Amino acid sequence: MKKHFILMVFAVMLSLVCVTRSYATDVVTDNNSTSNELRVQEMKSRLEEIKNMDKSNLTREERKELRREVKGMRKEAKTMSGGVYLSVGAIIIIILVLILIL
Repeated sequence: MKKHFILMVFAVMLSLVCVTRSYATDVVTDNNSTSNELRVQEMKSRLEEIKNMDKSNLTREERKELRREVKGMRKEAKTMSGGVYLSVGAIIIIILVLILIL
């Protein structure tokens, strides 16, 4: 009985953390929608510049830097889109808690 109580408390705390994070991303996206649109336009123009570059005469380090820049922009675009992201570990814990409850 004690194990079930601890698991229920853990599940409630986990759900509260997810709700709080979701609320925080909604507030941020509402306040910065115009600046986000400007940043998206900047990123699109930079990606077009990178696509149109002649990469054959770049050094290895310069190509790596371009890849890092594109990956960074991709991550930034994902965070601007909003939403709640769950890691694989969190999903496994939720599934285990549900299995133990049922």
